[in-house]
Amino acid sequence: MTAVQDRAGTRAAARTRPRRVHPLIVVVVGAVIVVVLTYTLPPFRTYQLATVGAYLCVTAGLTVLTGLNGQLSLGHGALMATGAYTLALWQNRFNLLAVGILLAVLVTTAAGAVIGLAAARLRGPYLAGLTLAVAVVVPSITSTFDETFNSDQGLSVMLNPPPGSVTNEQWQAWLCWGGALLTVLVLALLTRGRFGRDMRAVRDDETAARLAGVSVARTQVWAFVVSAACAGLAGALFAVIAQSVSPGAFPLTLSLFLLMAIVIGGLGRLSGALIGAVLLVALPALAHEIGEAAGSQRLEGNLALTFFGVVLVVVMLAAPGGLASLRLPVKRRTPTR
Repeated sequence: MTAVQDRAGTRAAARTRPRRVHPLIVVVVGAVIVVVLTYTLPPFRTYQLATVGAYLCVTAGLTVLTGLNGQLSLGHGALMATGAYTLALWQNRFNLLAVGILLAVLVTTAAGAVIGLAAARLRGPYLAGLTLAVAVVVPSITSTFDETFNSDQGLSVMLNPPPGSVTNEQWQAWLCWGGALLTVLVLALLTRGRFGRDMRAVRDDETAARLAGVSVARTQVWAFVVSAACAGLAGALFAVIAQSVSPGAFPLTLSLFLLMAIVIGGLGRLSGALIGAVLLVALPALAHEIGEAAGSQRLEGNLALTFFGVVLVVVMLAAPGGLASLRLPVKRRTPTR
């Protein structure tokens, strides 16, 4: 009788357990939604939609690095700048966008591999200090080599006009969300497999992971490389959106905003990365409107950081796992015997 009850309980638990949707289905549905929105939203909102897609690339990679692997990075804004400048230099010489985006990802991946090799030997505040140094050094390089990077004025990005009757905002949204959805699909498949299990094992207990046969250093380096590639793609897409690149577009506060966004959204969850990407566009836009109403540009810059801080505190008190951890109450049916 007990064995029968155990089997009945197992079947009941399987029925009540939420089913995981395949990432490819999510990506296809997301692509359809984005296309529909680009034909219904006004141009400025479509531009904001494209910006959310670009941010999603970097927040998805960062939430995997920090949430699943436990590595804290304050230098992803600098990695985005690396991808953006790579694309700008390529476009202004060859004007081949697809190759330029791929090259930006490759260059940033190489930079991430170098940083990841050093990061694998560091922990906690030492790792944060290393990535913070990267965030400070990369913008200064543009001032040092001003003949190449045009110092604080930055570089313009040569782009061909969008094909046919497609507006510039629609084309930007399709391009950015194409990159974002591809990023989410790859990361979802990676985190579902052995690589994801290794990252979680290293995050939870490095000693136990070593005893289980997991190479801690290799896992940490690969996690940083994957996250850097996502940041490079995001930087290239931002260069396409703005059609220019300058050090002021990638300040130190950008790395702080990225980190706060993924914490608010939910560490280790790709849905949390999407929430964080939306906040990265919505909160500064709200701060801009309030700053314009008050007639103070300085107030605008401080309000964005204030909004993020207040939202972070409120979310951590109400939902320590981030907004993605919130679930609507579902009434479960009592299994019939």
